[in-house]
Amino acid sequence: MIYTDYQAKYIAHELTKRHAVGDLEKLAGALVDARVDLNPHQVDAALFAFRSPLSKGAILADEVGLGKTIEAGLVISQRWAERKRRMLVITPANLRKQWLQELQDKFFLPCRILETASYNRLRKADAKRNPFDANDPAEIVICSYQFARAKARDVGGVPWHLVVIDEAHRLRNVYKKSNKIANDLRDALKDVHHKLLLTATPLQNSLLELYGLVSFIDEHVFGDLNSFRGQFSDLSRTETFQALKARLQPICKRTLRSQVLPYIKYTKRQAMTHPFTPSDDEWLLYTLVSEYLRKPNLVALPASQRQLITLVLRKLLASSTFAIAGALETMLRRLRQKLEQASEPETSLGEELGDDYEELDEMADEWSDDEDEPETMTDAERASLAKEVAELQALCDLAKEIGENAKGGALLKALETAFAKAAELGAAQKALIFTESRRTQDYLLRLLADSPYRDGIVLFNGTNNDDRSKAIYKEWAERHSGTDRVSGSRAADMRSALVDEFRERGQIMIATEAGAEGINLQFCALVVNYDLPWNPQRVEQRIGRCHRYGQQHDVVVVNFLNQKNEADRRVFELLDEKFQLFKGVFGSSDEVLGIVESGVAFEKRIAEIYQHCRAPEEINSAFDALQAELSAQIQDAMTQTRQSLLEHFDDEVREKLRVQAQNAQAQLDRCERLLMELTRYELDSHATFHDAAAFDLHDSPFICAEIPAGRYELPRRSGEAYFYRMAHPLAQQLLTQAKQRALPPVEMVMDYTHAESNISVLEQLPVKQGWLRLSRLRVESLSQPEDALIWAAVCDDGQILEEDIARRMFELPAQAGDPVSDAPAMLATQTEIRQNAILRAINERNADFFDAEIRKLDAWAEDRKASLEQEIKDYDRRIKEARRAAQTAISLEEKLAAQKEVNALEKERSDKRRTLFAAQDEIDANRDNIIANTEALMTQAYDLAELLCVRWRLV
Repeated sequence: MIYTDYQAKYIAHELTKRHAVGDLEKLAGALVDARVDLNPHQVDAALFAFRSPLSKGAILADEVGLGKTIEAGLVISQRWAERKRRMLVITPANLRKQWLQELQDKFFLPCRILETASYNRLRKADAKRNPFDANDPAEIVICSYQFARAKARDVGGVPWHLVVIDEAHRLRNVYKKSNKIANDLRDALKDVHHKLLLTATPLQNSLLELYGLVSFIDEHVFGDLNSFRGQFSDLSRTETFQALKARLQPICKRTLRSQVLPYIKYTKRQAMTHPFTPSDDEWLLYTLVSEYLRKPNLVALPASQRQLITLVLRKLLASSTFAIAGALETMLRRLRQKLEQASEPETSLGEELGDDYEELDEMADEWSDDEDEPETMTDAERASLAKEVAELQALCDLAKEIGENAKGGALLKALETAFAKAAELGAAQKALIFTESRRTQDYLLRLLADSPYRDGIVLFNGTNNDDRSKAIYKEWAERHSGTDRVSGSRAADMRSALVDEFRERGQIMIATEAGAEGINLQFCALVVNYDLPWNPQRVEQRIGRCHRYGQQHDVVVVNFLNQKNEADRRVFELLDEKFQLFKGVFGSSDEVLGIVESGVAFEKRIAEIYQHCRAPEEINSAFDALQAELSAQIQDAMTQTRQSLLEHFDDEVREKLRVQAQNAQAQLDRCERLLMELTRYELDSHATFHDAAAFDLHDSPFICAEIPAGRYELPRRSGEAYFYRMAHPLAQQLLTQAKQRALPPVEMVMDYTHAESNISVLEQLPVKQGWLRLSRLRVESLSQPEDALIWAAVCDDGQILEEDIARRMFELPAQAGDPVSDAPAMLATQTEIRQNAILRAINERNADFFDAEIRKLDAWAEDRKASLEQEIKDYDRRIKEARRAAQTAISLEEKLAAQKEVNALEKERSDKRRTLFAAQDEIDANRDNIIANTEALMTQAYDLAELLCVRWRLV
């Protein structure tokens, strides 16, 4: 409880002081500000990322499902609080919205997705401004890998404080020049001081992948590629293995799901498969469209995207007759326009099909062009086009004649069975149905409109502009008006409204792929894959909407199987047995999902089988080959290597997490308590407080539009209220007000009789009055500012009070009295003693950081020199072989040629020897230069300021 302005000023400085790297208190403010559950492994990972001010970054490699996004969010939130706000998140295109939602909803951070349209808009508004430099107003920039690579020059032109790269295993082959995206991004980000890579699969097939990821962050951890190969190719030697592990430990952290079971409850997945047999007309349509797509020359399909569009059409064909009918009709209309007007439509076929198959745009980002479009049509091509129009018309007519789909009938039966299973498991009667087509979504809505579920249907897609969704959004916005639930972004608020509707009143959500990202539906335990993606990462993402942290029940996963389609059966077998997506506690393992570096490329492989294999024997042979290839890539030996290199013993991790959980919760509780106590004191008559976590603000004491009246609650207390936190404008104003008060020395009466706890030292004081001073020491070193509050307290008889006792006494019920003067010199002496102790401790800690950096650079320099010396040894070996060849040569011509080769190699070796010493000197100079720059950062600058001084009397 705060009783005086003096105590309020102390609390305000306590809450806002800056902490050392690796200090749990450093994250306390971020935890108070975040709307997330406190999980110790996430706190531990965030602290790991901050562990050294000289570090250039970290790899957070927790297993799938442990919340690496939350870990990164804590790091981002802390950087934001430190006013280091130039931050970039690079992520696969399909995860951009999820990152936006997570950072906005859980950390209240301003973000924007940067893509072509918004980039061009910013360029048009200000041609001189770099659209990536979002510093006024400050926003976190989110973009895709492809876009970051395309705009690499702009990315490299921003002095980023932090760059976060999600699914970073895409960079692990950066050491290969053929990996253009990874190399371009590494070059663009080479000067960024802090990079955070997130991946569940840092090591899949080769140790060189670890070399690639680590070198992306810091090129001075290992030497060059040759020295890494030479030094670490044989890990059977204990000393080699331990040397590699020591290099990795400061930069890579991995926690397993099995290690966090005491803190996170995991439920299981239970699979249900519903076979169906298409009608004769449905199967005829499937066969005819498949044969049409196999034709070598189709005018309807753009040459530049033929493979991609073919894949999409096959997915629509498998989705529903309504989906393929719409696509065929679009193609037919475009062909007729081309035939009649001899011109291409203004929009591409991909753009039009993308209105129905929403993943098409994002797939196109990872799809290479097939070939260039022909510029003009010959007479023969026009005749062929007319024939193709007639064929498309027949297919379109057949598709439209089919009014019922066998899979739709199977869905009604499956829902009945699956709901019964969910009820048996104790789960709510809610189902999440996924389809890959908007037209199929409309069909399912019509189908279910005549079922018992008709009143509880919610639609979710990429636009959500149907009347049903608009009405839900309107009611939601009115209900939450004036609260933090309304973000101001219509797209984000629409998603929240639809999720809330599904949670509170809905029974079935029919979602396109847009529902597989960025929403949490752990209140639902039934996932129905009406259409099954071929991309296992997308399947895992779908199921992960429900099977995630917070799910209380086993999740039932329903799939449909076309009895007439052998290829469909093999795809399901692959996803079920090889990727293990539908059963078990954790879903697909990291090892298995990690082999699909690009899910789109994997879909392309399957599409080729559908395209080129007709007979069941051909289909099975092709899938057998693909399955064998996948099995070869899942290497047990590499799995064991990764476990030994990157994972710690379970008992060691569990004990560390147990301690971390206790300490983190204590820090969080303390910060929340102090924040609310300060708020209660500073607001006084402006608010009514209901408990330690909520209050009603009647009117703001500040003129600020961002501080409306209403109900305020701490972020983890859910309710219809504004989320109150350290970064909230109201809290910021109150903290500033308390810190900036000029407080003269006064007499303070400390009421020990009403203390909440006993302080035995105070009871034993012979003289119960004296002087107390609180000072703030601000230290700047290694570019990392940190603050310390220094307590100095003495009794009138000269007895010095320990700092902890002085602090606890100052927190007693108190009353400020008359001004006083002439504080004793002993206070200044004690302050100086404690200041010097703090500076000495910081210096010793920074010396440890410096030593670690020197060890790293020494190892790097030795690696580089060893690589150069190995080149000399390689020349020695080649010369020896050439001499042997010269001695064994038979003819004079052969002997002369061999001797010429020996002479050439000896000359090259001599040149290499001369350059070796120069290169070694250059390496040493480079090392010394880096050390000198680091030494410059070690210089301490500090400032001491008195915050308050009182004469105390204990009663």
